[in-house]
Amino acid sequence: MCNTKKLLFLLLFLTTSMYGQERYTISGTIYDNSSNETLIGVSVYFPELNSGTTTNEYGFYSITLPKGTYKVQISYLGFSTIEETINLDKKLTKSFKLKEEAESLDEIIIETNIENLNVRTPQMSVNKLTAASIKQIPVVLGEADIIKSIILLPGVTSAGEGASGFNVRGGAVDQNLILLDEAIVFNSSHLFGFFSVFNPDVIKDIRLYKGGIPAKYGGRLSSVLDIYQKEGNSKEFKVTGGIGLISSRLLVEGPIKEEKVSFLVGGRSSYAHLFLPLFDNDNTAYFYDLNTKVNYRINDRNSLYFSGYFGKDVFGVSENFVNTYGNQVANLRWNHLFSDKLFSNLSLIYSDYFYGLTLDFVGFEWDSGITNYNLKYDFNHFVSDKIKLSYGINNIYTKFNPGNIFPNRDDSGIVAEKLIDKYANEFATYLDVEHKISDKFRLQYGIRFSNFTRLGQDELNVYQNNQPVIYNSQFKVYESATPTGTENFNRSKVIASFNNFEPRISMSYVLNDNTSIKTSYNRMAQYLHLLSNTASPTPLDVWAPSGRYIKPQLLDQYAIGYFKSLKEGRYSLETEIFYKDIQNRIDYINGANLVANNEIETVILNGQAKAYGLEVLFKKNKGNLKGWLAYTLSRSEQQTLGRTTNEPGINRGEWYSTPFDKTHDFSLNASYELNKKWKFNTNFVFQTGQPTNYPVGQYEIQGLNVPVYDDNRRNADRLPAYHRLDVSATLTPKKNKNRKWQAEWVFGIYNLYGRQNAASISFRQNRETMRNEAIQTSIFGIVPSVTYNFKF
Repeated sequence: MCNTKKLLFLLLFLTTSMYGQERYTISGTIYDNSSNETLIGVSVYFPELNSGTTTNEYGFYSITLPKGTYKVQISYLGFSTIEETINLDKKLTKSFKLKEEAESLDEIIIETNIENLNVRTPQMSVNKLTAASIKQIPVVLGEADIIKSIILLPGVTSAGEGASGFNVRGGAVDQNLILLDEAIVFNSSHLFGFFSVFNPDVIKDIRLYKGGIPAKYGGRLSSVLDIYQKEGNSKEFKVTGGIGLISSRLLVEGPIKEEKVSFLVGGRSSYAHLFLPLFDNDNTAYFYDLNTKVNYRINDRNSLYFSGYFGKDVFGVSENFVNTYGNQVANLRWNHLFSDKLFSNLSLIYSDYFYGLTLDFVGFEWDSGITNYNLKYDFNHFVSDKIKLSYGINNIYTKFNPGNIFPNRDDSGIVAEKLIDKYANEFATYLDVEHKISDKFRLQYGIRFSNFTRLGQDELNVYQNNQPVIYNSQFKVYESATPTGTENFNRSKVIASFNNFEPRISMSYVLNDNTSIKTSYNRMAQYLHLLSNTASPTPLDVWAPSGRYIKPQLLDQYAIGYFKSLKEGRYSLETEIFYKDIQNRIDYINGANLVANNEIETVILNGQAKAYGLEVLFKKNKGNLKGWLAYTLSRSEQQTLGRTTNEPGINRGEWYSTPFDKTHDFSLNASYELNKKWKFNTNFVFQTGQPTNYPVGQYEIQGLNVPVYDDNRRNADRLPAYHRLDVSATLTPKKNKNRKWQAEWVFGIYNLYGRQNAASISFRQNRETMRNEAIQTSIFGIVPSVTYNFKF
């Protein structure tokens, strides 16, 4: 009995030593003092305890600490730091309001490195941008652009000027999950890549995850671009806008009920097409979009948000050819605080991407699209200062409209045809843990379980031996099989089902206060595929679900990095090495037809892909001169083997470069503040030329020379290297200081030295010399721009 008492006493002593004393929770929300907007990623730090936390996506923080009196530092880069002394002798709810360090036209002032994540956090392969930093980067036609800005980061490239989307670490465009207020955006580009769909005036926070992706995200392999819109100023009425040479924008925000209900409405439109008739040009190309948001803070524990986006593009050649496409999203969210340690967010989300084509000279119209309905419920559980849990569920129901062709005049001769609609449901649940093991060692680990169900449709083709693609051994080519019949399913029936466990882990080890080593691993599953055999997707490319004949893509990615802050944060260095292995990568047989194909599975084979490389990011974070140097050395390859020993596979079964393979990618971005009146910005970009195919010979037929391509030599050649230099100057009038109306002029030159970068190279016969010649297509030469931005 005595020994038992001693054991109990020892356990009590160890427990008391472990926890020290009573522990209490301090929690609250952090706001921007000028607008009452919540702030994402604010640091809440207790220096005496060397402990702290950051606010979540809705500005909420929570941390549990031993009883005592401590100093707390609330800091957010670009805002003045608050330092207070608090007496933590009971549960405490305390919110803070931060003031901007200086008044400016931009929403957030960059005085230090807001993009650099804390050296100590296990999160790696992530970049954070603000609307202000994006507005400083010179871009084509003077319109600030989110997508063009992230392409300046390491590991991120594009297919070239006028190309849609972006590529991350050698991945395809469809492997990027793009979220706007949690809603999926299927096409991120206006006017085929000249602009992005995101209005920088409306944007509050942007994060690009390239690896070490948290378990809350899924459904794509390469990256997550997570974008949050502003909530609207709940203190006073504000107007922000800009007038450019070919487009303008306007943002209106203000309180409906002060500090309780706020609204935001932002719009953009291009108008260059209005001037085309002056030059006897009846072509047209324009876009417009609308962002809206309403925020209702019911009480300290409940908030409602409704946000929406609608955008549309129209491109036409006279009235004979008209292409329209666009995105629509809507999201209703409810934030609820169950306790000072448990925060929740329930979201109902609608997302639609539509694309259509009118060909009057043929006499038909085409429309297609993809629509999904998303229910998600996420929780943040702040267990202690050492452990934070994130968990939740997500269910997405998707309808695919691959195409509908119908005549638009009586004499067209076109027979109406509706391609078979497809339906699918994707369910996921996840758990993510942020764990501080010690002051030097931290972990973030979790797991995601995903289930994808291909639901019944009106008709599903059946093929002999269950193979929609056959190999013709006589001609040594792959061919589309002819269906042997069809099956019909009720909508509730399951055609195919896939389950995947997707583990994630990231860890950091701190060598000293300024240096750390990080490593990560994540597995991802992707069930939706953008079927495109061009380097840059077009609006007519089709999204298709996994099913009986198309397998889900699976990724395993490994990364290790070295992170260092230099000269008290004046400079920073981030280096990473990554390796990606992808199973079931979509590949196409030679001569694949993807447009209006009701039997799309007959041109697809499943292969594998890999990408690996080194990324270096060196940044100068303080002083009048700020900016970064980014360099990526990488390879991106894919391989499709024969299904039997008698089949050669694609490209003879050998590895070949993907269209996204860029061996060298170098970018420089710099801004220099000469004085309060003038600021100068520049960026330089160099990329290895895009993989392509050149003719290997020619033959003559009826006096014409026809180039010959080798179908078993995919992407063996390259376009010339891509490079350009952009500059801009921002003039801020001195009279801004003492009046409500604030304005600035932005003067820019895109491609300063007029580099004619090759978008493509085609081959044809010269009519005069009768010889084959190479024709280079370039999109831009030198492009000057001027934009007038204002705010009141």
